Amino acid sequence: MEAGFQQRAKRVIAQIAGKKYGTTSFESEKRSYPKAMIDFLAGNRESSVAFLQAEDADAKSHLHTLGIDFYSSFTLKGQVRKYFYFGKYLDPEYRQRMKQAMQLLTAEDPLKRRFPDRRKFWANGTDNCDSWVDCRNTDNLKAMRNSAVYLFAEETGNETTRQAYKQRIRRNIGTLYQIGQGEWDSENYLGHTITAYLNLYDFAKDKEVKSFAKAGLDWLLATGALKYWRGGFGGPTKRDYGKGNCVWCSLSTHELGLYFNDSPIEDPKPSPDSVHVITSSYRPHPAIVALAKKQFSKPVELLNSKPTYENWKQGNDTAPQFHETLYFGNSFQIGTLAKGSGGDWNGFKMMAFNQERGVDYFVAATGTNPNKISTSSVGGDNIAQYRNLIIFLNDKQETPFQFFLPKSARIETKNNVTFIRYEKTWLALTPINLDIEGINATKTSEITKNYPADQILTATGSGNSYSGFALEIGEKQTHGDFQQFKSSVLAKSRLDKNQINNGVVEYQGVVGKVKLQHQPLDLPKVWRNGKLHDWKNHFAVYQNATAEKTPIYQGWKQGEIHIEAGGYKFTSKLK
Repeated sequence: MEAGFQQRAKRVIAQIAGKKYGTTSFESEKRSYPKAMIDFLAGNRESSVAFLQAEDADAKSHLHTLGIDFYSSFTLKGQVRKYFYFGKYLDPEYRQRMKQAMQLLTAEDPLKRRFPDRRKFWANGTDNCDSWVDCRNTDNLKAMRNSAVYLFAEETGNETTRQAYKQRIRRNIGTLYQIGQGEWDSENYLGHTITAYLNLYDFAKDKEVKSFAKAGLDWLLATGALKYWRGGFGGPTKRDYGKGNCVWCSLSTHELGLYFNDSPIEDPKPSPDSVHVITSSYRPHPAIVALAKKQFSKPVELLNSKPTYENWKQGNDTAPQFHETLYFGNSFQIGTLAKGSGGDWNGFKMMAFNQERGVDYFVAATGTNPNKISTSSVGGDNIAQYRNLIIFLNDKQETPFQFFLPKSARIETKNNVTFIRYEKTWLALTPINLDIEGINATKTSEITKNYPADQILTATGSGNSYSGFALEIGEKQTHGDFQQFKSSVLAKSRLDKNQINNGVVEYQGVVGKVKLQHQPLDLPKVWRNGKLHDWKNHFAVYQNATAEKTPIYQGWKQGEIHIEAGGYKFTSKLK
């Protein structure tokens, strides 16, 4: 495993080496510092070191720290590895200046020290700070800030600040083991949080803090492994920007892929941030790697929960905000949220096996913007899932629906059922008061820049009632070949919408059934194979739908996560 990791690391270095670094203005170090450090690893030491210790473009804004930029969280992350890992290659005078700047920064808590004027991060002004250090509180930015300030205080002997940040780190990582992460499974930001804690793991002198970092990394890599597959990242995600619906397109796959290595194609555009992974001594447990490679008995269904984003506020940790159903077949994995997509989260996404590309995607949503299909919603979405059976219902009139799927998928309709054939995975989509309009050339052209191999199918709700669809998913192991799947669905599967005016729909599949009663404000009423689902039993962060605690289990506020995959077992506890 280590030999494979080193080979992948060499490929990343070779792909990034020799390219222009960029600048140090504002928070450009987010990319320029990692590029320079990668270039150093490639052997271009002189140019790399010259850039890393050059005068900052905004030095006049950082006179309080001797011209060293310790402000933005993204910049801080790079400064940490620059000093602690590459520091011995810097000029002694510059390195000493950095240490003096760290001492000045952490003499008091920099988050509580104020500038007379606010400093803008973006033109809209929503993230402006007047503190000495980045005040933004997203999980990834907070991890970068807290890790850096802790390490700087530890390095310079500012004990009061060190202890304060040690407790913050303990609290933030402890939250993962209690209720999960507010920025859960982010296809865009998970990697940034991982690399922040790699800094803490690699450079903390306090053994307890190092153990906190390891606990955080184990948790983040395990939960990332669950959504990662063959270079893709799928299932419901928080802070989904809509550009991750293809292999190696999610930013988080660059770091995850370095550890997990199960894609048939190499990462064509690796992230410079991979320098943190490459130069770190941390490695995930083999059980976590096996989880990413889906080396566990299938099919399996998980009933998971996700907390509210600002879960640190009073009362926000009493119950989950999101309830996720995640199902793993042999050739696909699909996940839904009970209330669907909206805001910045995705609530319906499937990845299906593709021999050449790794995986193909299927995303369903209400709305009209295909470039924002991952988080699109007109409001009023309810979803019920039981294993490979799903009902998606919306309560608006003439609701626009859109479906994201590969151009390689074969589509045919028979007896009002639309069959969509992937390489090894087959879908049967039965409309519910829904007119299937077919592939929309205009919408497809709008996504061509990011997704040249994919297309958009559109549909519109009909009548004066609820609209949506039922979906049944099949594969060889459960349904034989595609023709057998199609024949079985047409012969055995039935949609009951006799109570549609009351928002009630039931779908009987080839095996099993699912029923949904739409609720405009509360969680939908869901019957899973005839049994009314009790959402109070859907609090666990990760749990098998059966009593088994495989392949991953974490109870609500229990302080530990357990993984079993590939013949390995791993448990991480944080008291």
